[in-house]
Amino acid sequence: MSAERNRGVLVTGASGGIGRAIAQRFAADGERVAVHYASREEEGEATLASLEGGEHVLVHGDIADPAAAESVVAAAVEGLGGLDVLVNNAAAVIPHPLPETSYADWQATWRRIIGVNVFGAANLSYCAARHMIERGTPGRIVNVGSRGAYRGEPDMPAYGASKAALHSLGQSLAVSLGPYGIGVASVAPGFTLTERVQHRLEGSAGEAVSGQSPFGRVAAPEEIASAAAYLAAPEAVWTSGAVLDVNGASHLR
Repeated sequence: MSAERNRGVLVTGASGGIGRAIAQRFAADGERVAVHYASREEEGEATLASLEGGEHVLVHGDIADPAAAESVVAAAVEGLGGLDVLVNNAAAVIPHPLPETSYADWQATWRRIIGVNVFGAANLSYCAARHMIERGTPGRIVNVGSRGAYRGEPDMPAYGASKAALHSLGQSLAVSLGPYGIGVASVAPGFTLTERVQHRLEGSAGEAVSGQSPFGRVAAPEEIASAAAYLAAPEAVWTSGAVLDVNGASHLR
């Protein structure tokens, strides 16, 4: 394993699902991983315990809080001895279909989703990029977006809007940070089998979800992790600015 592949990697929202799979993939590739969680400490510790190698750390914070986002990056830098890769995976996912949601709940849900998915990712990116710039070393930022940014999320419009903003943020930062050797790209998954959405794959409704892809199934978290690892790889710097669709041809644009 080259020295370049012994990088410090912060994966947000890594207490389960796609985030856990991403943390596991980077660890398997020989990277040192900071596993972030917001509230699920036990699950975060389970992710940490599942990682190959021993140079990994657990970090905690509600990234919707700017001070907490700054602290999360600082803890990752301290625990890993430096940060080379940030994976913005943490996301708030709260159903709020307009016809069935009160105005007060609508406001609260939009604030929370945008606070985590956009402001949180933006603040983490700022802190991580400034650290990389000050170190004078190349780095990577990978955003975990969604096909929902393009396909629409009728039951979660704030979520779809937040992922569109995240993709756009990544493209703007790709141009801004390229001169410093920092590549920024996004992966846009389709429906992915995680513990949080497993119930939606039951019965005829589940068959309809699986049938969205011509492969007749949904993605495994490991497939999204593979895409994230590729976008963060030293040899993939020329993908900076890209949004990589990983949805099994369930949505084409």
